[in-house]
Amino acid sequence: MAGKLLSIQVGLPAEKVYARPTDDHEAVWVSGIDKRRVDGPVELGLTNLAGDGQADLKHHGGPHRAVLLYSAAHYDEWPDVLGVPRFECGAFGENFTVSGFSEETSCIGDILQIGEVVVQVSQPRGPCWKLGRKHHLPLLPVEVERRGWTGWYVRVLQTGTVEPCQQITLVERLHPQWTITETHRIMRERRTAREEALTLAACPELSSDWQRTLRELD
Repeated sequence: MAGKLLSIQVGLPAEKVYARPTDDHEAVWVSGIDKRRVDGPVELGLTNLAGDGQADLKHHGGPHRAVLLYSAAHYDEWPDVLGVPRFECGAFGENFTVSGFSEETSCIGDILQIGEVVVQVSQPRGPCWKLGRKHHLPLLPVEVERRGWTGWYVRVLQTGTVEPCQQITLVERLHPQWTITETHRIMRERRTAREEALTLAACPELSSDWQRTLRELD
């Protein structure tokens, strides 16, 4: 199984003003969701790409959420779903826009090689209200959740340099049963799917935050 790193995006948190809020949040907000495309090599450390950062470190960033991936295939699907022009790569706040991988084909614990870098899939992304604000589409996060086109996070096992158009290779698959799609479903249904939730929580490659949330029902 292989794919390609089509595009790399980075961005630092910045203060923004939303003139007429329709989502029950303050007009002034801080976010790192606006990412700019990088055309050359970028250094990837244990917690971030060079030039990248997050405002809400409780839900974003850190060693288990160092890089956010998003399937390029969804960019062909969103215009029909939303009735809007095609989004550009990075529109969903992702660092890596990728081909050959998706929520249905990526699994918790997958080890991926990208050039000299090695990363491991750690959890699905949980889209928040800021994604809706970015596009002036308040219901976009709800639609992302409903369709499961969330994107997913990886931790960094081996640091180094990455650049667009590099091949992404699946090196090892540890948990074929825990696709991003299935993991996201269990988190969403955790109160009624207690046994599945607790079984998933025992997966050591799942991020510690998701493990803790799934165990809180116990």
